[in-house]
Amino acid sequence: MEEHKGAVTMKGAPLTLVGRLPSVGEKAPEFTVAGNDLGAVSLSAYKGKTLIIASVPSLDTSVCDIETRRFNQEASGLGGDTVVLTISMDLPFAQKRWCGAAGVERVETLSDYKDASFGNAYGVLIKELRLLARAVFVVDKAGVVRYRELVKEITSEPDYAAALAAAKAAQ
Repeated sequence: MEEHKGAVTMKGAPLTLVGRLPSVGEKAPEFTVAGNDLGAVSLSAYKGKTLIIASVPSLDTSVCDIETRRFNQEASGLGGDTVVLTISMDLPFAQKRWCGAAGVERVETLSDYKDASFGNAYGVLIKELRLLARAVFVVDKAGVVRYRELVKEITSEPDYAAALAAAKAAQ
């Protein structure tokens, strides 16, 4: 498995990412994660949809909370063929509880806690922490990556405007 030392930082400290980031124009790598009901959820379940996939370290942190709430707010303007996913290593029970408390209804939270399938496939697994780095991917209806942003400092927010513009262009 590829490793990328210093690919991201946390409060300035360099961290190592495991896996390979898919490039724009490539077929989005398949992954299997857990839904809030503990059932397996794969990329193929969203065939024919435009996806915004946001990976975050933990919903129980301020920046991840802000990011997920923002994408939840923006999701209403994206149309029914666009789905927003937030993937973290948080347990599905915690994700479901967080969504209920935060009033998040338009973002589907998924957990990579079992096998780090998403983290490895998308190159965002932080080796030192076994958490996911902050990144945003837009995948079009044909399953092709149309946008990617790896946020260098994981305590910073992503470029929402660029991700949303890419999702609208991919519809």
